[in-house]
Amino acid sequence: MAASSAQVLSPGAGWAVVIALGIGFAFLMLAISYVQERYTSFSVKTNEEFTSASRSVKTGLIASSIVSAWTWAATLLQSSTVAFKLGVSGPYWYAAGATIQVLLFAMMASKTKLNAPFAHTYLQIVRARWGNLLHVVHICFGLATNILVGSMLILGGSATVNQLTGMPTLAAIFLTPISVAIYTLVGGLRATFLADYLHTTVLVALILAFAFTVYAASEKIGSPEAMFDLLRSAAPVEGNAGGSYLTMRSLSGFKFGLINIAGNFATVFADQSYHQRGIASSPTLATKGFILGGIAWFAVPMLMASSMGLAARALYGKDPAMAMLTSMEVSEGLAAPAAAAALLGKSGAAAILILLYLAVTSATSAQLIAVSSVLTFDVYKVYIKPSASSKELFWMSHLGVAFWSLALGVLGLIFYYIGISMGWLYVFMGILICPAVFPVFACLTWSKANRMGALVAMLSGLALGVIAWLVTAYKLYGTLTVTTTGADDPLLAGNLVSLLVPFIVLSIWSIVSPENYSFEGTRAINAPTDEPQIDTESSKSDSKEDIGEETKEVAVAKAEAEIMPANATTISAELEKGLDPVELQKSVRMAIRVSIPMTFILLIFVPCMAIIPKTFTPTGLGAWVGIIIAWMFCSAGIVIVMPIWESWQSLASICKGIFADITGKRRQ
Repeated sequence: MAASSAQVLSPGAGWAVVIALGIGFAFLMLAISYVQERYTSFSVKTNEEFTSASRSVKTGLIASSIVSAWTWAATLLQSSTVAFKLGVSGPYWYAAGATIQVLLFAMMASKTKLNAPFAHTYLQIVRARWGNLLHVVHICFGLATNILVGSMLILGGSATVNQLTGMPTLAAIFLTPISVAIYTLVGGLRATFLADYLHTTVLVALILAFAFTVYAASEKIGSPEAMFDLLRSAAPVEGNAGGSYLTMRSLSGFKFGLINIAGNFATVFADQSYHQRGIASSPTLATKGFILGGIAWFAVPMLMASSMGLAARALYGKDPAMAMLTSMEVSEGLAAPAAAAALLGKSGAAAILILLYLAVTSATSAQLIAVSSVLTFDVYKVYIKPSASSKELFWMSHLGVAFWSLALGVLGLIFYYIGISMGWLYVFMGILICPAVFPVFACLTWSKANRMGALVAMLSGLALGVIAWLVTAYKLYGTLTVTTTGADDPLLAGNLVSLLVPFIVLSIWSIVSPENYSFEGTRAINAPTDEPQIDTESSKSDSKEDIGEETKEVAVAKAEAEIMPANATTISAELEKGLDPVELQKSVRMAIRVSIPMTFILLIFVPCMAIIPKTFTPTGLGAWVGIIIAWMFCSAGIVIVMPIWESWQSLASICKGIFADITGKRRQ
């Protein structure tokens, strides 16, 4: 394969980043796990800690983890691509169209804490409420979500590594998930959160560095006024007011915004990794964590795309250092890496390579833990071995991480060879997984939601969404290809039908035939009891018959525990752990009061204000960029400073323990 026009680093740099950083983070996880075992009360050797971080993570770390998990390769690459194609409207519709889901998810996170405080996955709640059939259907939608998200991460990251270094794409596709699996297996969910914190810190710092380079330090651009002049002289873009890149009046931008909103509803509501963060959070802090995480994340794609995406368009065809990209390379998200190489040479290429690697690995780590939890608690424990012991579940969760890392490599290989890019997957994903969005939300939050209505809603939404997508593409273009099915109008039709049909069907069905569910069954999932626990490992009989009978008794006992309501002592324990229903109801109300107005502001108020001027003036563009940079500094306060502030007592205790060890004053 010919070298990329943007290749400014040697292949060795690619191998070093993919392998050395992966090994480095594995050693970091070992160190974090050791410190955690020795100086805190949390042990990574327990399944609860490995998969749920003992449900004790505080607001700042949850927010930081959400920013890290929600910052995919597409967050940095696809947002810059739409900026390159559409101008200033692209970054806004990418950021706003993927922020509101996290804000609205705060309602679902608080409801999960209220209605199923001890669940490990959202799919356990679906099964407890709606039975095995709906459980299996939701598993399929959930795993489809993880397949698409994981594949996008691997494809986007590997394409960037190949473009900047010449490292073989196939090697990057396989090595990236494997290196992530190594440190995920070592550390579990809490250590993953701490790695996410480091990822997010570097991410914010590098994006700010890129922004100040583009708008202050670079000789090629260096100011909003220079950016204005370069964009105004660029080739006009069809569908924008005056053909300008400096306007929010963009029909293509609006269409992309709708596609983005639909698709990202699916990748939040149907993805276990976001439910996992709600489950892992301290009960009354889940809502705050998601709200702050969503607010902080908004600035990440907004500033990255408004800097590197617009810089790529501004320099395109004017600067010889700026690579001339093919349409396929643009779809792969390579505008931002090309701009970094043009502006900063090898240092810019190295910076964006590290930035992309951190984004890909942190999000991939979240995906590995999420899929592992689903395979362990919703497949293995339910349909393969209901009597599985805690030890068996612990090892199964580790096996799930290893299995999914290999599966992602194979999936990336398949999509690469059939010519499917990260950009195509990003805009397509909603058609396939949007039908699960409203049924998941209704199952967790709406007592009247009807199970049969949910099943019909999902299946009809999927069928009609695919039909609308393909028929629209064929009617408009006369053929079905990757290009025609990836056009705006077919994707818009398919995404909207897949999202709205299930909402209409389930809403009407549930109003006509409501369930009036009490959520007692979901509150009993994994709930602690006062009865002595049966240890299936230590109480095995030498007789095979005894073993068989005991296994049946254990299975029956566990089945009964799943449907029995918690007793008075259990309720008292829940109150002590922060599961007071009164406080949790306050969290639900806070989520509603904050998320709905923020959704209105981002999707309606700001766009309406921004389209008043036909195009931005140099002063207007400077103010726009200044607000985004200021927002990023606020995000840094949330995701970098706040976790340290909240945990200073724990950090001080750990430091005292380390000092005592060094000085020999600690008792063994």
